[in-house]
Amino acid sequence: MQNDVVLTMRGISKLFPGTKALNNVDFTLRRGEIHALMGENGAGKSTLIKVLTGVYEKDSGSIHIEGIDGEAAIHSPQDAQNAGISTVYQEITLCPNLTVAENMFIGRTEDAVVHWKAYEKKAAAILDSLGIPARPKQELSSCSLAVQQMVAIGRAVDMNCKVLILDEPTSSLDEKEVAMLFRLMRDLKSRGVGIIFVTHFLEQVYEVSDRITVLRNGELVGEYPVAELPQVELVARMMGKSLNDLGDLKKADKSFSAGTENVYEAKGLSSVVRKPFDFRIRKGEVNGFTGLLGSGRSESVRAIFGADRVTGGQVRMNGKEVRITGPHEAMKNGIGYLPEDRKRDGIIAELSVRENIILALQVMRGFFKPMKRSEMEKFADEYIRELNIKTASQNTPVGSLSGGNQQKVILARWLLTHPDYLILDEPTRGIDVGTKLEIQRLVLKLAEENMSVTFISSEIEEMLRTCSRLIVMRDGNTVGELTGDELTQAHVMETIAGGEAQHG
Repeated sequence: MQNDVVLTMRGISKLFPGTKALNNVDFTLRRGEIHALMGENGAGKSTLIKVLTGVYEKDSGSIHIEGIDGEAAIHSPQDAQNAGISTVYQEITLCPNLTVAENMFIGRTEDAVVHWKAYEKKAAAILDSLGIPARPKQELSSCSLAVQQMVAIGRAVDMNCKVLILDEPTSSLDEKEVAMLFRLMRDLKSRGVGIIFVTHFLEQVYEVSDRITVLRNGELVGEYPVAELPQVELVARMMGKSLNDLGDLKKADKSFSAGTENVYEAKGLSSVVRKPFDFRIRKGEVNGFTGLLGSGRSESVRAIFGADRVTGGQVRMNGKEVRITGPHEAMKNGIGYLPEDRKRDGIIAELSVRENIILALQVMRGFFKPMKRSEMEKFADEYIRELNIKTASQNTPVGSLSGGNQQKVILARWLLTHPDYLILDEPTRGIDVGTKLEIQRLVLKLAEENMSVTFISSEIEEMLRTCSRLIVMRDGNTVGELTGDELTQAHVMETIAGGEAQHG
């Protein structure tokens, strides 16, 4: 092994019933390198990481780690940790009710009596050396998500990790928090730590990474220095086809024209977490709420759907006054809602793909009028085919699917109810480029078929490609509404930064 190589994986294969998740995959990580692992959902990234961290046993291949003679025997996460491999996941696995110091050292103390004063002092030294803005005695729950992730990284570094895996670490962070995390990553890189960076944000890959390894359909496409792989080429390799810089999507957007009548209209709508606001959407229109995290985007659509307790306002659907105080009433009035947090509020992981797809329609019909098995299977087959959901069968537990395919299952659930108005809150967060494009094209297709869609995304470029009207928010207030030539990134950022609040 070369002197600068800290990890080599050769010929890694992993077979699940009906699926070859990995087929003869190679991966090399060097000391002091940030190495992006890229691929669409289902490409094999998660499986490769789970093999490396001992969650899955590989079927064939070998793993070699710096400082370990011969092949590394990794049969469990503890084996991986002992070999110097640490993972920080998108969902923080620390204990929010404990202090920062307790989280850094819990499970690592060997003495019968734990001297927390000494551990707090050691934690302070680690936090200071890594520039992590947290105090040892501070309760972890009081820290931002970014700082919690940095604490998890600090814990890993103190355990002498040689290989640090960051799995979608930035998906819930704002720009300042991402910058803070990247500073820490670069610091660790300068200390010789090898970092595997898994993300769906292409711009971030090019901002911080040295190399890129691309997987597709469980196979290695190639390893490339970042400087030698333009972004459009990366997308082409991930998808297995050329991509004309989203040109066809932009064309579809420009050719679209919404109707004139309002499908949904609210005046003075408020909830327990949302100030009163006015809102309307026309038949066949795609509009969106945009603003920084915490601006009130999600709170607005949750009020529309009745997901949070509605406290006031008047609502009209198709010109008729209606009362919507909860999700069931919203569904009966033709509103569908894909929530921001698909794991908490969307999928029911233990249920099958079929059961998740028919769930909303069954709720609308009532559980005392159960659907026939043949009808459920027909609907499931139809939407698995229509949305290109990658699953071994409709009986597969939805929790075992990739994130993008889980998102498609939730979309199928709502499309099956044939809503007049569909709300999509962060429908493309944490999913691959190819699936993002599929969902964006689907939104435009639904609009052409006269469905009204509210589309929310943290990526402004994505909003500009899909929406014909943007409602800009800041601190829970509407600060602008952009249409036509105003739909540019510069206009959106200017309005977020300096628009005057408009109430209504």
